[in-house]
Amino acid sequence: MLQKVVICGVDTSGLPKLSAKENDELMRRLKAGDDLARETFIVGNMRLVLSLVKRFWAKNANADDVFQAGCVGLIKAIDNFNLDFNVKFSTYAVPMILGEIKRFLRDGNSLRVSRSIRDTAYRILKVREGLEERDEEASIERIAKEMQVAEREVVYALDAISDPVSLYDPVYNKTGDTLQLMDQLCDETQSDEIWTERVALREAIARLTERERKILTLRYYEGKTQTEISAEVGISQAQVSRLEKTALKQIKANIS
Repeated sequence: MLQKVVICGVDTSGLPKLSAKENDELMRRLKAGDDLARETFIVGNMRLVLSLVKRFWAKNANADDVFQAGCVGLIKAIDNFNLDFNVKFSTYAVPMILGEIKRFLRDGNSLRVSRSIRDTAYRILKVREGLEERDEEASIERIAKEMQVAEREVVYALDAISDPVSLYDPVYNKTGDTLQLMDQLCDETQSDEIWTERVALREAIARLTERERKILTLRYYEGKTQTEISAEVGISQAQVSRLEKTALKQIKANIS
């Protein structure tokens, strides 16, 4: 998505900014049935939607569609907000707006999840919520037992509705330095330390005699016993054992 100024025909650069007092007053009026106050409140809180939509610029979705989904979430938050909550409207609205946007992105994702799996996942979430309300541990095992299904079905269904994570998603941001998820990933089998150890090991093995290298190859790469090696090399098992120990000590000394 581009950093658009006009989204869904709305000039976002000209959106009004309401004070906390104005928000409270408009909310009381719209709850009393004032349609004009409702319209003013919606427009006045579109900045909140815009600030949340910007989090999804990297999702390659249409800016108009995502903004529209966010506005649906805003309207749902307005309709469900209770003045007796004693919380700021924005605190209540943010999760609902984000939820609506994520639902839109998930439903429009090319990785389609079957309706049956999604229904199973939502039933799992309902069971988990019920367990938590009863102060019971909502573990995979407990949920599966409650639903009388296999644990793997619970894990699979929850994974299926999880939002994909981009490697370029920021996971830390301080003093302007953004750390992305991909910065935290590495191939531990190809680290500089392991590569250096492999080079040192290769050089240490190269210093061994041809017979010592053959014994170690048969012993540790082909998994043969000392008795089998003695028959193949043509020396006693005791000699194989002695040469093996000597070679290992020499390798250890060379790479220490």
